[in-house]
Amino acid sequence: MGASDFASLPHIGEAVRRKEDYRFLTGEGQYVDDVKLASQACAVFVRSPHAHAKINKIDTAAAKAAPGVLGVFVGEDVAADKINGLPCGWLITSTDGTPMKEPPHPILAQGKVRFVGDHVALVVAETLEQARNAAELVAVDYDVLSAVVNVVDAAKGVALHEAAPDNHCYKWALGDKAAVDATFASAAHVSKLDLVNNRLIPNAMEPRSVVGSYTRGTDEYVLYVANQNPHVERLLMTAFVMGLPEHKVRVVAPDVGGGFGSKINLYAEDVGVMWASKKLNRNIKWTAERSESFLCDTHGRDHVSHAEMAMDKDGKFLALRVHTHANLGAYLATFSTAIPTILYGTLLAGQYNTPQIYVEVDAWFTNTAPTDAYRGAGRPEATYLLERLVSRCGWDLGLTQDEIRKRNFITQFPHQTPVALQYDTGDFVACMDKAQALADVAGFDARRKASEARGLKRGIGYSSYIEACGLAPSNIAGALGARAGLFECGEVRVNPTGSVTVFTGSHSHGQGHETTFAQVVAARLGVAVDAVDIVHGDTGRVPFGMGTYGSRSLAVGGSAIMKALDKIETKAKKIAAHLMEASDADIEFANGEFTVKGTDKKVTFGQVALTAYVPHNYPLDKLEPGLDETAFYDPTNFTYPGGTHICEVEIDPATGTTRIDRFSAVDDFGNIVNPMIVEGQVHGGIAQGIGQALLENCVYDHETGQLLTGSFMDYAMPHADDFPEFKLGQVCTPCTHNPLGSKGCGEAGAIASPPAVINAVLDALHGMGVRDFDMPASPGRVWEAIQSAKA
Repeated sequence: MGASDFASLPHIGEAVRRKEDYRFLTGEGQYVDDVKLASQACAVFVRSPHAHAKINKIDTAAAKAAPGVLGVFVGEDVAADKINGLPCGWLITSTDGTPMKEPPHPILAQGKVRFVGDHVALVVAETLEQARNAAELVAVDYDVLSAVVNVVDAAKGVALHEAAPDNHCYKWALGDKAAVDATFASAAHVSKLDLVNNRLIPNAMEPRSVVGSYTRGTDEYVLYVANQNPHVERLLMTAFVMGLPEHKVRVVAPDVGGGFGSKINLYAEDVGVMWASKKLNRNIKWTAERSESFLCDTHGRDHVSHAEMAMDKDGKFLALRVHTHANLGAYLATFSTAIPTILYGTLLAGQYNTPQIYVEVDAWFTNTAPTDAYRGAGRPEATYLLERLVSRCGWDLGLTQDEIRKRNFITQFPHQTPVALQYDTGDFVACMDKAQALADVAGFDARRKASEARGLKRGIGYSSYIEACGLAPSNIAGALGARAGLFECGEVRVNPTGSVTVFTGSHSHGQGHETTFAQVVAARLGVAVDAVDIVHGDTGRVPFGMGTYGSRSLAVGGSAIMKALDKIETKAKKIAAHLMEASDADIEFANGEFTVKGTDKKVTFGQVALTAYVPHNYPLDKLEPGLDETAFYDPTNFTYPGGTHICEVEIDPATGTTRIDRFSAVDDFGNIVNPMIVEGQVHGGIAQGIGQALLENCVYDHETGQLLTGSFMDYAMPHADDFPEFKLGQVCTPCTHNPLGSKGCGEAGAIASPPAVINAVLDALHGMGVRDFDMPASPGRVWEAIQSAKA
């Protein structure tokens, strides 16, 4: 079945209400913290109050003697049991051919702590209060060392790791430097930009939580964990950390209240709790306090970059040159090394026909929380840099933001970029045109004059983005350093009554998989959406899968389900042919019915399903009973969603207060299964991106390494009244290489919105002499920029 055939099926494109919402709205969702096992104890981690210090001694005697305490563990206990450190899942090779520096990341600190919140000891007690009280009795003698938190200072800081004495992890590059330099030397115009992509702290509604359970009789473990990819968690934990047989470990990720990338990782708490469950022969739970989440969940972004664009006399792009310093934090996280390299450098072509691109990335260790994926994972960083630079190019040449983009848009597909990717399809001009109509760009000048009359400044900002979703084929990913495959698995089990159960390796943490996947299956088999159940998040029930990240669920996980449905249809046609005494080749299937070409003979899907399990009239010599098929799908390319977002802001120059008055977004997600769910994903992404652009900013004290934005009192999350009503539109160019024709949608809003907002701020303040500005555009920072420009 082709993508166009899929798009025409019943239920595809319908705004079916989310099946999972009933249990969430009625309080029936089951999260890890809801898990209550027999004899369940509680864990608390003792964390470092220092950003960088040597551990001279840890005294646990008083804690072990405290009421209710079952065990107190430190780094020496971990080492004695030969528990390895947390692995990094992506190997980056430096430009000189050497592998990246990969220092150990112990689950409990051994000899040294490297950021505020680093794990020092694990206390397990009968109750949470007893564990907390005992944790306060653990006495640690530290020798405090100087800390480095800013990535540009990393080379001058005290070494965090012996394996990286200069705090440098790797230097990575992509592109032809000599060719790019030669192009710059003869260019008619060069625009330059220095910018910071500010560090962000993920804040899912549900904090991370873990329950470890060990059964001595069978030597088996069960780990309940708030995680986006249970099979990857199990693989890393068993093969790389604990050395356990994989079949002896079951990982269950029930309902997850938001992930945004921060729940991709294998964390020290996950390993520590499961290891301790065997040591003590008890079920053990740990749930993060919100303050622990601020300190220890992986953070996002934190890039400092310099970018230059070479152009001809007409503003056509000739070459792009980029250098980025990427802050990895104190340790390598699960996919952290891929974010500022493979997922960043390869997207720097954007929507533009730029013949030459060279990007160079230096990655550094600092005394801060590790960084990793955060909604968009490398793509927002690339888009922010490029879209800020493109607007700067337009302003430098006296061209409007839309004109500089339209002069350079890619218009022929497929298109091979100079940074490895090949875009299969798209229509960037159509997205821009539709976005401008939706945003009423024609009426902007009148609105700007009205704002001026009230003493306010109004600006408009553009962002034309493209992202790579679904991740690459496994063989290409492996060549680029991935230490795992990037396929997905789907099993479709048709029950005797004709209802269907689907087992998928894609995990839902708010995206609506239970509805969208059910629509796909219902459309193919002609059954009701309510007759399809989706099972995910349990390695004991689901075939091996790679989880949810990178907007891969429908394009990759859905394609695996489609391949399984192909097998179901092929077998079902054989059963139907037998029932109707016809040839397999003459059987057609549509709308839940099997028919014989040229006749009025037909049987329903339900009849075929029952026959498969009650094979009284069945070709047993040709077919096995049952109707249950499994398929794997390994993508042949990324999918490439794209679009244009336009933001309009109004600024009070007396106070620096910035208000978003209008926000319009037109996206190309290929074929859409459920427009209501897609709209919700775009709304959430835009809100998250605006949060970064206007409010959110993770700040460490430069001298001590203390996290200064360690609570909601200091880290400003966006509220509903910070947003206007978003206007959304769609353009559809179906993906050419997956059976659904779909592209990812979950990260687009967070990728496209930050540069649109900041370009609008700069457009508003341009007449006041403000030429540059870094996120977030909080009132104080905007006011200071205005005063500096006046001075």
